[in-house]
Amino acid sequence: MLRCSTKIVATLGPASNDPALLEQMIRAGVDVVRLNFSHGTAQDHIDRAKLVREAAMRAGREVAIMADLQGPKIRVGKFADGKIFLQPGQTFILDAARTELGDHEAVGLDYKALPREVKVGDILLLNDGMIEIVVDAVKGEAVYTTVKLGGELSNNKGINKQGGGLSAPALTAKDMEDIRTAMRFQADYVAVSFPKSATDMEMARQLCNVAAAEFNHQPGLIAKIERAAAIPKLEEILLASDGIMVARGDLAIEVGNAAVPGLQKQMIKLAREHDRLVITATQMMESMITNPVPTRAEVSDVANAVLDGTDAVMLSAETAAGKYPLETIVEMGKICLAAERYEDFELDADFSGKTFIRIDQTIALGALFTAHHLGAKAIVAMTDSGSTPLWMSRHLIRVPIYALTSKIATQRKMALFRNVRPLFIDTSTNRDAALSEVDSELKNLGIVQAGDIYAITCGDPMGDSGGTNMLKICQVV
Repeated sequence: MLRCSTKIVATLGPASNDPALLEQMIRAGVDVVRLNFSHGTAQDHIDRAKLVREAAMRAGREVAIMADLQGPKIRVGKFADGKIFLQPGQTFILDAARTELGDHEAVGLDYKALPREVKVGDILLLNDGMIEIVVDAVKGEAVYTTVKLGGELSNNKGINKQGGGLSAPALTAKDMEDIRTAMRFQADYVAVSFPKSATDMEMARQLCNVAAAEFNHQPGLIAKIERAAAIPKLEEILLASDGIMVARGDLAIEVGNAAVPGLQKQMIKLAREHDRLVITATQMMESMITNPVPTRAEVSDVANAVLDGTDAVMLSAETAAGKYPLETIVEMGKICLAAERYEDFELDADFSGKTFIRIDQTIALGALFTAHHLGAKAIVAMTDSGSTPLWMSRHLIRVPIYALTSKIATQRKMALFRNVRPLFIDTSTNRDAALSEVDSELKNLGIVQAGDIYAITCGDPMGDSGGTNMLKICQVV
């Protein structure tokens, strides 16, 4: 099967946790499986991680697992009848002190600090922005509002403040416990919800490293950019992370729908410039929750993210709860493949005016330049940590990058890198013997054949992380 360079992240849920179906989804192109820690118990996630690993083994592919933390619960409480309908013009009270179930006049709050963080005139958006209310007064623990845009409001729906400004910490006590759970099954990535600064990500990394120490594991950290307050701090958050997620749902509520496409392009560009990963998420194929084909607008949305240079496109409810999880994966793969044919890249221009200090980074970029101009069939990176193929993947090139590693954890982590095909190979530590083994493996896999040219990078001596210092151009005989 011809696979796209752009990676596909699929959320596991009731619609996709059948072992046979999950295996089919992985065979169809899923590269990363997202476990949503907003739902389920610790044991549920441990069981699902085992399910993913087993399905991947049967499919003959390693995939990454991403543990997506819930983050702070800024939500309304529960209603006596499960839901109400708010009419435009009516008054409605958000009461942090309320203990009884809500009704059409008032409801309690999970987020008790709300009355101290809003003022008269503020606009609050409920239920993913579908309902708009304006703050009229704050009296004690109660926020008095008037409904501007009405609609149905049910239990535990989210609250956003237009323009941002709510101070809930990115990491809650639940998140800290969930990090420990995720490290028990060595999640490859941890996605942190609602970070506002580099400090949030640094704290998450420290928690992950402590929890993973006994397993000798270090997960990658993904910062979910979904707060208006994160935009001015974007670069510092990015540098404290291994990648970012353009989390367009909550972000759009805070900054406005019209601002998101431009921010998406800015974030993807900045991530690539700083050698970080980027995932584009939220409602990419939303109509396929109930329909077997996407809308043309969704096709354009996915294609534009690909053309912007995103590493991955993500599916949420489409694969977690939708009717057509497998079909959605297939359709998304087709869109990515088609979009990649129209990529406009200028590899030489990428390198102009730049200086490289690190030897391994210089070798990585030299391999790209050489392979591009020689018309190589493949670029092969023998890697311990995954750094060399990561640097290669930051530049658009139509030559596939095969990352060969003897570490399963590195192979899984590289599943998120655009245009990188991670492969496991336990080679000799002797350089010449290893290069011969790689040549044989590439031919056995049908990646190259007689007459093909490929570029290969490795370290000499081999086995040292960050030790890539050699580029060799090979022609298959």
